Amino acid sequence: MKLVFAGTPEVAVPALDALIASGRHEVAAVVTRPDAPAGRGRRLVASPVAERAEEAGIEVLKPARPRDEDFLARLREIAPDCCPVVAYGALLPKAALDIPARGWVNLHFSLLPAWRGAAPVQHAVMSGDEVTGASTFLIEEGLDSGPVYGVLTEEVRPTDTSGDLLTRLAFAGSGLLAATMDGIEDGTLHAVPQPADGVTLAPKITVEDAQVQWSAPALRVDRVIRACTPAPGAWTLFRGERLKLVQATPAVDRSELAPGELSVGKNNVFVGTGSHAVELLWVQPQGKKPMRAADWARGVRIAAGELVGS
Repeated sequence: MKLVFAGTPEVAVPALDALIASGRHEVAAVVTRPDAPAGRGRRLVASPVAERAEEAGIEVLKPARPRDEDFLARLREIAPDCCPVVAYGALLPKAALDIPARGWVNLHFSLLPAWRGAAPVQHAVMSGDEVTGASTFLIEEGLDSGPVYGVLTEEVRPTDTSGDLLTRLAFAGSGLLAATMDGIEDGTLHAVPQPADGVTLAPKITVEDAQVQWSAPALRVDRVIRACTPAPGAWTLFRGERLKLVQATPAVDRSELAPGELSVGKNNVFVGTGSHAVELLWVQPQGKKPMRAADWARGVRIAAGELVGS
């Protein structure tokens, strides 16, 4: 088939690579979000998918909005058979959805109908799911509600951050998406409607959502920190400034601390929660680089009984 691939961040690159490497289909063009400011200089930088496509000599389309007529006209000229999608980052209008004969097929990082939305991996980690996965489905105008072509499962490990889990799913899912393209072309794969039961939503995790509530049990605190790593980054307040919590682990043998209360040893920093404590391993003070929590604690000279949190 002639394909137009749509994707933007690094997590979409393995799927693009898999489609290019398969040799079975022609990736005629790539659709990605416009260049965005990055770094201290805030200069415009192309998306990871755009950079990879340019390396491969593939035409890159960067519409400000997918409903722009110039973009739709070019897509009609290319006349793709199918448009595979991974984390494109913009809603596709019906005018775009109607162009490819076999539709737009999305690789979504959950076992649909669970975790429909922008942040399925973060919500799976935050909710304590033991198993998640990826699904390929035909995009409709609803939110991740289209019929499903294929799925794969992936264990959520006890220490997984969202970044860890998403990286594994991106590589495993690339094979699923390539196999889905093959099955669609062969006519051996047919999309099955999602069940009405079991629908859960995964809206974007905001900076406010990432603030740790120390009155929650340690298990919940641990999940929030892991779910928000690397983005948007779990945080708390210390002496009126934000302290990013890069890595922590439950400390089941420490239950004497009040929620938010700090306890500092020679090489350890503990914080009380609504149950037992958590040990802070890595933190990032405002305006500084990540550092070991014990080094941070020595530098700020924490007083006995001092608290983190609002």
